[in-house]
This record gives sequence, C-alpha cells and structure tokens, in this order.
Amino acid sequence: MSVPHSLLAPVALGRYTLANRMVMAPLTRGRAGDGDAPTALAATYYRQRASAGLIISEGSQISAQGKGYMRTPGIFTAPQIEGWRHVTDAVHAAGGRIFLQLWHVGRLSHSVVQANGSLPVAPSAIAPEGEIFTIEGMKPYETPHALSVAEIAAIVGDFARGAQNALQAGFDGIEIHGANGYLIDQFLRDGVNRRTDGYGGSIENRLRFLREVTEAVVAVCGADRVGVRLSPIVGFGSMHDSDPQATFDAAAGMLSGYGLAYLHGVEMGDLPFDFGQFRRAFSGLYIANGGYDAERAETAVASAAADLVSFGTKFLANPDLVERFRQGAPLNQPDVATFYQGEERGYTDYPTLDAGAA
Repeated sequence: MSVPHSLLAPVALGRYTLANRMVMAPLTRGRAGDGDAPTALAATYYRQRASAGLIISEGSQISAQGKGYMRTPGIFTAPQIEGWRHVTDAVHAAGGRIFLQLWHVGRLSHSVVQANGSLPVAPSAIAPEGEIFTIEGMKPYETPHALSVAEIAAIVGDFARGAQNALQAGFDGIEIHGANGYLIDQFLRDGVNRRTDGYGGSIENRLRFLREVTEAVVAVCGADRVGVRLSPIVGFGSMHDSDPQATFDAAAGMLSGYGLAYLHGVEMGDLPFDFGQFRRAFSGLYIANGGYDAERAETAVASAAADLVSFGTKFLANPDLVERFRQGAPLNQPDVATFYQGEERGYTDYPTLDAGAA
C-alpha cells in the first residue's frame, strides 16, 4: 500500500495543530477501577496510542445517573478526576492530544445500576427492546422515567460540570456524545422522543437539548475545544427517526453556528443516508468514522469528503496504527473476547512493530 500522504499531514483543529489526521475513536473498554475511576492501566493504554493526531477518550458518565454499564469511568468525583489526570499526563508526555467524551446513557441503563434503584431516564417513557448486562446478569430494559423540564436543566448542568472537571483533569478538549442511542440521541429522534413540550415534536424542538448542552459546554471550554459526535442511522438501542436526513442535516447546520472544533459523524447503519450532504451542512472540520481502512481514509481526506478519520478497533489492536499506515505494515487483529474487561489482556498487550521485530 502506498504511504497515505493526506492522512498523515498535520491539521489545525480548534486551537491545536495535530500531527496527523488519524483520530482514535472513543471505545468503551469496561476496565475502570473502584468508584469508576480510571486506573494506571488506563494511563498505559492511552499513552501507547498517543501517536494518533487526536485521542477521544471512552465515554465518561457525567453523573451517577448517566451510567449504564459496569466499570465505565466517570468524570464527576474527585478520584475520577485524579484518575483521568494520570491519563492526560501520560498522553501529553508522549506528545499526544486527548479530548474527553462526555456521556449520559439515558434509557440504556437499569435500576440495578442506578443510585437507590431509580429508573433510568429518557425524553419519553418508552422502553428499548432487548436486555442489558448488569452485575446481576442480563436484565430486560425497563420503561424509563420521562424527564421533567427541571430535570433536563439539571442534566445540562451536569454536562457543564463534566466539562469543567475534564479541564481540571488536563484534557485538551471535550467531545459531546450525541450518538449511538444515548440520551442526546434519544432527544433527537422522533421514534424515541414523543414529547409534546418544547423538547419534542418539531425538529427544532428535538434539537433543543443538544443545543443547550452544546452552549453549556462551550461556555466552559470555548467552542474551539468542543466537538460533537452524531450517528444519524445507527439503530443500536431501538433507535429510529421518520426522516433522519432532515433531522441530522438540521443538527449539523445548527452546530455550525458555534464555531466548534469538529463534527464527528458515525457513518454506519442500514438505512439510506447522504453523509456528503450531512457533512456539507456543517461548516467546520468533519471527522468521518465507520470501518475505514487506510486506503478509504486516504481517499476521503484527499477528496475533502472528510478532514480527519477516526478508527476504533484498529487503534484498539494497533497502538502504533499511525506507523503501520505509514509503512503499509500488516495490522494486528482485534481480540473481540477482550473488548470489555480482561485487564491487560486485549488492552495493553497488543504488540507494536518494534516489539514484533524484537
């Protein structure tokens, strides 16, 4: 394979100049320690991948209410902030840049996980299909509590505090998780959001929660340190919308007004969707995601279909993915059985080219 010249070129993103256009996508790994704080192992994991132009951390819940899965890290307690500080120090010492992804899972949780056995929350009291893995085993999803307007305002405040805590922990910026069936996505799509107040009904109303969260985080960090991730046709979590093109083009257009660092589009799903149109609706940098290999990523950047490309499992299995792309070297294959939990195995033990040569 030829050297990917465009993909490895530097790029200005917000207030930073990134060494290349390869982004490590956010990847839940299920290895947080006591109190859902990142461990020393997490610092090693992220440091190993610091050659990425930008690392976007695994999703980190903004509150106890925002948690959905076991051993996912948070960003709302002092030990969590301290754990993340060790991660950011390690990445920066290796010459990397790292943004924290702020996360609230909404209805994709369970009362077993929630404080005091409370129900998960959502824009509307509609249960997702299927089951969730908990400490007590698999459990059917429950019908969530429909948030009041006051409760929505409190969650917006939690996003702002999460951003403040992330900066305290040394992160270079924030990615707002508006994708993959979680709370912001639940507000965006009319198949899940059946509200009849100012947060539901029209596209403009369904964009309101995302708009308020974005404004709150921008007020903390500055727009040039904030990105947003959206997934227009990902069906995970029983998600659907009557007109995803109109909904998400409008979302991209609305976000254009803030001067954000980037829009991160998850280009996966089974429905027809014009991602080029979606990308053009946003005036800033666009990060494409969705099973890209080196050749396809190079073509996307060279043709301006994307400004950067994010890679998930490829970075998971190849800490030195940038160098492997540079050399056209073979890639390690990911061990699916160790994606979640497993400590060092499938986390910090993937070999680099140098290790293989040795």
